[in-house]
Amino acid sequence: MTAYAIANLSPKPVLAEEVFVYMERIQATLDPFGGRFLIHGAPEREVLEGEWPGALVLVGFPSMERARAWYDSAAYQELIPLRTRHMDGDILLIDGVGPDYNPASTAATLRAASAGPGAP
Repeated sequence: MTAYAIANLSPKPVLAEEVFVYMERIQATLDPFGGRFLIHGAPEREVLEGEWPGALVLVGFPSMERARAWYDSAAYQELIPLRTRHMDGDILLIDGVGPDYNPASTAATLRAASAGPGAP
């Protein structure tokens, strides 16, 4: 199942040279794990609810195992300080849903679980 690395980054107004080096090198760390950018800080966005102060980055991987292996790889670990010295952010890995995912089934499961034991 597809998994994703999601980042909400807060770059400084002027990007440091190290951030450009990070950007130039990151794809080479993704390639061995089948990772590819789906969103990379798109400047055009429309916030419909709430606030979104950062830059969104979304990378797709063939599986959660491949996403974890990328993040833990020596090649990517070497790059991380180039980014973290110059911008704050939140990063997570998350599994996607399969092609047959049905949110109504999930709602039914959650409804039953929230009713507690012995509920009708």
